[in-house]
Amino acid sequence: MKKEKNKETNTNSNSPHITPPLAGGARSSSSSKRWSQAIAFTIFKLMSYSVVAILILILGFIITKGIGAISWDFLTKAPEEGMTKGGIYPAIIGTLYLVLGSSLFSFPIGIMSGIYMNEYATGNKIATFIRIMTNNLSGVPSVVFGLFGMALFVNTMGFGDSILAGSLTLGLLSLPLVIRTTEESLKAIDFSYREGSLALGATKLQTIQKVVLPMAFPNIITGLILSIGRVSGETAPILFTVAAYFLPKLPTSIFDQVMALPYHLYVISTSGTDIEASRGIAYGTALVLIFIVLLVNILATLLRNYFSNKVKTN
Repeated sequence: MKKEKNKETNTNSNSPHITPPLAGGARSSSSSKRWSQAIAFTIFKLMSYSVVAILILILGFIITKGIGAISWDFLTKAPEEGMTKGGIYPAIIGTLYLVLGSSLFSFPIGIMSGIYMNEYATGNKIATFIRIMTNNLSGVPSVVFGLFGMALFVNTMGFGDSILAGSLTLGLLSLPLVIRTTEESLKAIDFSYREGSLALGATKLQTIQKVVLPMAFPNIITGLILSIGRVSGETAPILFTVAAYFLPKLPTSIFDQVMALPYHLYVISTSGTDIEASRGIAYGTALVLIFIVLLVNILATLLRNYFSNKVKTN
């Protein structure tokens, strides 16, 4: 018996053991992962920096070329001598009129449409159809909006080339952005807030008005102001509906034509009476337009932060 036990112990001692993985292999695998992650992060960082660098190059080019044309007379006087001298005051005022008119049209319709799609028509086939059409509308080129505005507002409805026709066309252009921004802002609000309000006896309309909209308002107003930034730089829609080639006076009604900064920049850069003489005015106009868009973006950020803090304190 002792001999048999000794044989068993000998066989057990001589049996092969399963060795654990080598620590060096694990370290090499971990090191390769860290290297690949560092390379990926470096590539992403370079891509982000390249976007900023391109923006700085564009801004630097426009600033260096256009800063010499900026003066008080340039901002407050009408163009003179075939737009080779004078200022761009009528174009600035015309742009502001068009932005204001398009906002009065697109903001109420877009916000109410976004509320309906997210709060009342959840899972509805009609809402799905509207959402698909809205997404398709946002991809339509702006020149198509211009042709549609000319056919509908200028010719069919008889508004002519006017601020009203141009504002309605630009409002249609920005409407998909307003709808989608409102809908996504409302989706970001947790459903428990709605349930809590309804449990306390509030109606659905009161819940939307008193609970949901105040919480979503910072994101909504950001989208609204960004849509203004897009509208202020469009050329094709106003080309067919409102923009005047040379009109050194301010409009007196919504049925008048106006000059606008995007179209004014296009005209004096491509088909002016003396392109070389008006080159400085073109760069100055571009600088003013970029400055307006920059102010709009800064305003969007400030309003977003203000209303976000206000919601948190309440």
